[in-house]
Amino acid sequence: MVEISSESQDPDKIEYLFEYLEHVSSKHLDPLGFRCRIFDNPVEDGGPILIAERIENPKQPTVLFYGHGDVVSGMEGQWTEGLDPWKLKSEGNKIFGRGVADNKGQHLVSFFAWKAILEERKQLGFNIRLLLETSEEIGSKGLREFCRENGDLLRADFLVGSDGPRLSAELPTLFMGSRGNMTFDLEVSYRESPMHSGNWGGLLKDPIVRLANALSLIVDGKGRITVPGWEVTSLNQSVKKALAHPSISDVFQKAEIDRDWGTADFTPAERVFAGNSFSVVGISSGDTNHPVNAIQPHAKAVCQLRYVVGTEPEEALAALRDHLDNNDFFDVSIQPRKAEYFRATRVDPDHPLVKFASTSVSRTLGVAPILLPNLGGSLPNDCFTEILNIPTVWIPHSYPDCLQHSPDEHLLTSVVEQGLAVMTGFFWDLGDPNTQGVTSLVEGVTQ
Repeated sequence: MVEISSESQDPDKIEYLFEYLEHVSSKHLDPLGFRCRIFDNPVEDGGPILIAERIENPKQPTVLFYGHGDVVSGMEGQWTEGLDPWKLKSEGNKIFGRGVADNKGQHLVSFFAWKAILEERKQLGFNIRLLLETSEEIGSKGLREFCRENGDLLRADFLVGSDGPRLSAELPTLFMGSRGNMTFDLEVSYRESPMHSGNWGGLLKDPIVRLANALSLIVDGKGRITVPGWEVTSLNQSVKKALAHPSISDVFQKAEIDRDWGTADFTPAERVFAGNSFSVVGISSGDTNHPVNAIQPHAKAVCQLRYVVGTEPEEALAALRDHLDNNDFFDVSIQPRKAEYFRATRVDPDHPLVKFASTSVSRTLGVAPILLPNLGGSLPNDCFTEILNIPTVWIPHSYPDCLQHSPDEHLLTSVVEQGLAVMTGFFWDLGDPNTQGVTSLVEGVTQ
């Protein structure tokens, strides 16, 4: 799986996206009795989508499982000597290779869980549909359209996915959604060419100075958002209770973080999982390596708002426009980078699906998992909660230091072994004929 360089950010690698899905179908799913179909993406430049289904009884509940087979750039030549992004290698407790953490290794864990159950019980005890996309690393291009057009094909009672990291390598984690991600450009442009700073300094507006002052209106010197309507000021009580768990507090107590940065009166966990945060991920004006004595004509900042449920991206951009205009920054333009965003989603920690998954993990490992209302990062979870209208739970098998978008991406053998136990136990409990787990769960979800 790792040897297939399925880089979705490279348009010349489209054939490898198809190759990956065909490999998964023939090597892993066909032998388990899945019916596999590969669909073209409904959006131009989007990667293909695999839908696989194993229908044991049309009257039984159906689980939808999500994963993605595309990866970011391999970054060949930047890995530690002896490591190759396209060659799987195990050293000590680490398994190296591009995609092992994000996301090939994570969905492979569930493939082996299904295989183990079928070998032992001869049936899963429920129906399952798998959606494996190949455009996640380019914003899940076309996934929303595909879900809107194929509701019947994707019909299910709830979704299970494995992506993103655990909160720590030591403890299993469940999360029920993700923060949204709105990326946009702020730009100031005054003229066509640079103007000599000696002749024109003090007479012409400097775009980077204007842009810097505009940015200071969005977030203050302590990372606190100052745009009206952007800041989260109150928390749902079940969310607050979940984030107050001692295991979560202990992780952040040990973490090397700036404790005076971000939303005032929020704990570190609340800042990441229950609050909004603003970042400048790129900024430019002139050439810092070869500066010239001139006032530059343009300045641009690429900005991100990571936001939780309750913040609407369109309203947020309108609020920013009003905020800048009210402070006489009419000359700063705002341009969204994508037509659609990863929207914020969250299933309540008290939801029956969450309780079932938590109980199952506790039974398997003898320790309760950490419950996060949502991931701090972003996933296309809104496709399932808003378009397909089903609850979701995510059970990740990676950890924060896996270097998933960097050289030396890896998984920990210890986490993978625990993940194999967790997913086998979870799917076993769902289909257990003695407890009718999935039937009882779906009845609880429906109520």
